Amino acid sequence: MSIETDTAADPTGDRVEELATEFGDAITELPVYQRLAEAKEAVENDEEAQEAIQEFEQIREEYMLARQTGKASQEDLRNLQQAQQELHDMPVMSEYLQAQNDLELRLQELNEMISEELVVDFGEKAGGCCEDD
Repeated sequence: MSIETDTAADPTGDRVEELATEFGDAITELPVYQRLAEAKEAVENDEEAQEAIQEFEQIREEYMLARQTGKASQEDLRNLQQAQQELHDMPVMSEYLQAQNDLELRLQELNEMISEELVVDFGEKAGGCCEDD
């Protein structure tokens, strides 16, 4: 079975691509998407948050390196978790993470609506022949 990807051979392909573009544009107009964009900008413009992100990333990189070399300790893991918790507890980061979660939930709802019409889960990879449920 071959999947046709040449839109010249499939005149409905152009319409599907047009609808996909419109769908993407419509998503960016959702209030939940706008809230995430605003929260992301707030994080990017917050000096304290940016410093905390850099510190967390450094601790995470050090932990991952220690883990790869077999030298990571439980204390290293606790330090990483503490740095992550401190970062997430910052109001600007908390708002960003909540907005991100809300958008993910809305996209999941949209995925389910689209998937009702398809024989595959729209949001999942449709690779392979058959998948076990």
